[in-house]
Amino acid sequence: MKLEELLSPVKPLQVAGSTDIEVADIAIDSRQVKPGTLFVAVPGTQVDGHAFIGKAVEQGAIAVVCQTMPAERPEGVTFVQMADTESAVGPLAHHFFGDPTEKLDLIGVTGTNGKTTIATLLYRMFRQFGYKCGLCSTVCNYIDGVAVPTDHTTPDPITLNRLLGRMADEGCRYAFMEVSSHSVAQHRIGGLKFKGGIFTNLTRDHLDYHKTVEAYRDAKKAFFDGLPADAFVVTNADDKNGLFMTQNTRAQVKTYSLRAMADFRARILEEGFEGMTLDISGHEVFVQFIGRFNVSNLLAVYGAAVCLGKRPEDVLVVLSTLTPVNGRFETIRSREGVTAIVDYAHTPDALDNVLSTINEILKKPGQCITVCGAGGNRDKGKRPLMAQSAVRASDRVIITSDNPRFEEPQDIINDMLAGITTAEDKRKVISIVDRREAIRTACMMAQPGDVILIAGKGHEDYQDVKGVKHHFDDHEVVRETFGIE
Repeated sequence: MKLEELLSPVKPLQVAGSTDIEVADIAIDSRQVKPGTLFVAVPGTQVDGHAFIGKAVEQGAIAVVCQTMPAERPEGVTFVQMADTESAVGPLAHHFFGDPTEKLDLIGVTGTNGKTTIATLLYRMFRQFGYKCGLCSTVCNYIDGVAVPTDHTTPDPITLNRLLGRMADEGCRYAFMEVSSHSVAQHRIGGLKFKGGIFTNLTRDHLDYHKTVEAYRDAKKAFFDGLPADAFVVTNADDKNGLFMTQNTRAQVKTYSLRAMADFRARILEEGFEGMTLDISGHEVFVQFIGRFNVSNLLAVYGAAVCLGKRPEDVLVVLSTLTPVNGRFETIRSREGVTAIVDYAHTPDALDNVLSTINEILKKPGQCITVCGAGGNRDKGKRPLMAQSAVRASDRVIITSDNPRFEEPQDIINDMLAGITTAEDKRKVISIVDRREAIRTACMMAQPGDVILIAGKGHEDYQDVKGVKHHFDDHEVVRETFGIE
């Protein structure tokens, strides 16, 4: 694409050099620059891309987009000055990769919990309806059934637009995408046109980055503020932030609720560890999911599908066939009658939700044994809260390692233990640094009829220690200890 055409979605402050040149690729990482690339220098949170302009030029960058014009500008390289390069990357990448969201309907899902489940179930549902679909999620990205591994909930703008461009080229009609608060704050979704947005809920998370709950909330709200008038929003009326999110949106707003009047409503008729019978907007349906939080997730899926023009009866038929997403309330049963549940719950609210569900279904004298930890180099304030949530709703608790990253596992455990103050609660708790041993201990403690919750990692098949990802899968450890395949 000619540079002149590529720059059409943005407004440069000045251009030094020719725009009548052919751009072969676009990059924000100088290591990915090859001859003919447009390099965008972004002042990031860790490093400033402007420091790598020289390296990008050495590797063949034909043009550079920057906020500050360098004093030395090599001949034959065009320099484009922008007021804010971070917000320019998205529109540039979107245009370079063929404006993919003009060719497919993109649905964004945001909130603290439930994003992966909702986005993945919508992707599975619309494939069952016979459409080619794409998925951008924490677990994995998909282009109509072909897996594309992922490292972030929402990739950087160039990776994301390249992925969406491939989806459009493959003939995808829909794309379903998790939208993280980081991606909004860092303009990773800039330039994308969304057909719809879904709000799940909002509780404390990512305060290591956003610093305050209000800043975290406002990042989520900015996503809905930016939706066009021909889009729709499906928002959770049971969350106190549900209607706050839609205050300034131009999109058509629909609500869902388990408790109040709403456009889409549901209630639980029966539940067990095999699934639930629900009433959804006057229709009875059995689903292979457990827990009120999953009823809320399924209701969001139902509402979004109806907003996309599907008949309610058809949506319910597919809903009844869907199964839980990897690492989201997955059950594994031993031959002796012990149930282990592997779940990604890594916030106090998510842990409360999962444990509440277990205790609603658990038949006494069965006990609940919880294994949990907290991630290193993340919000330290939630660590004692996680421990309190676990102790409050469990009979026994084993506190262990999660992804310690660059912290010492015992230090993280100590931060969690600081939240447990009464002698009665302390008697419930032991700590085992080695996660494998912690899970094995819980399995050996359990008696027939007990439930073990293994929280925090869910779908992850690794432990992040000192910058190295070591293979580790909670499911594998449980099955090995239970002696089942």
